[in-house]
Amino acid sequence: MNALQAVPKIRIRSMDVMRGFTLFLMLFVNDLFIPGAPKWLVHSEADEDGMGLADWVFPGFLFMVGMAVPYAVAAREKIGSSTTVIFVHMLIRTLSLLLIGVLILNGSRVDPQLTGMSHLLWLGLLYVFVFLIWNHYPKDMQYQSIYKGLRAVGIMGIIYLLYIFKASDGKGLEVGWWGILGLIGWGYFAAASIFLLSRGKIIVVVCGWLLFLVLNMLSQMGFKVEFPGAGRYLHVLLAGNIPCIVLSGTIIGMLMKRYAANPRVLLRFLLVIGLIWLVAGFVLRFWFILSKIHGTPSWALVCCGISVLLLIPLYYFIDVKGYHRGIGLFEEAGKNSLTTYLAPDLIYFVCWGFHLSLFFYKQSDYMSLAIAGSLLWALAMLWYAILLKKLHIYLKL
Repeated sequence: MNALQAVPKIRIRSMDVMRGFTLFLMLFVNDLFIPGAPKWLVHSEADEDGMGLADWVFPGFLFMVGMAVPYAVAAREKIGSSTTVIFVHMLIRTLSLLLIGVLILNGSRVDPQLTGMSHLLWLGLLYVFVFLIWNHYPKDMQYQSIYKGLRAVGIMGIIYLLYIFKASDGKGLEVGWWGILGLIGWGYFAAASIFLLSRGKIIVVVCGWLLFLVLNMLSQMGFKVEFPGAGRYLHVLLAGNIPCIVLSGTIIGMLMKRYAANPRVLLRFLLVIGLIWLVAGFVLRFWFILSKIHGTPSWALVCCGISVLLLIPLYYFIDVKGYHRGIGLFEEAGKNSLTTYLAPDLIYFVCWGFHLSLFFYKQSDYMSLAIAGSLLWALAMLWYAILLKKLHIYLKL
């Protein structure tokens, strides 16, 4: 049988690999952010019409969040979960991401004098408490009371951090832009809700995608939808940009699930859609610059087009042709994305707090050393997350 005629109905491994690859790049560009880095590797300025590698990696990850939605819902339905139960799980997951995102966002606002500790110590404790609460503990009944106790310590710890928190202006927590995890939470909630409540009807999901694309355009033109009182909290949804990107991934995930037995047709669909989004993004560039900071619709579509076109060879070689050599590191990172993204920050906090010279390669005189150092750092952090998982330390929301 021709490899393009059918593939076994197993987990789509290329999805995990691509998710892990985007995480690797996120760790790389976040570590590389120093003066003198090549322009094509870092973020473009807010009002600059252009993109660097760093401008794609986060929307690339958002795209993968959306792709996983159809598979996650199907997995829960397979074990007998009702629509209500699945929706409640989605809501809890969203609220957890929003909470963690806002807390991390406010960490840099900690005033040492008013709070009683440095912002690095506050953030370090926050991360420890987050892992205590949301860690995926073993199902060994003998130690369940210990695991419950650790979760209780985490909850009390976060309550304490909230109690002592004071910014330099004397104010408490601010929502702001919700932080990276908060943006993921809002995008996930929009895509997962539409998919679930429409019972997986692709026409409804596409209409939802179009709605958020239009909202994104209107927002960029100054015609913002307002909800008195709640608008400041719903601005991620009303701006349309983040949900549009995540829903793009959901559409692709639905197509991959639907045509899993016919890879030839699927690959054609992916190629056409990827090219359409890419071209549409450059067409919209006549009215909206390519800007991650401003969250323009042209940037969103170009990024989604790139994501689809990158997915095509990964899917073909990994899932269709069965080439699996060398994918293990990225695949495991993709299965453990939240830990892979957050755990390295604890190393940063310790090194900065104790003035350790681990990041000696961060300098502008030898840029090749800086780039190589950040690449090695990103690879090491993937292994670090895998090691933590072997020690039963990994986050699962």
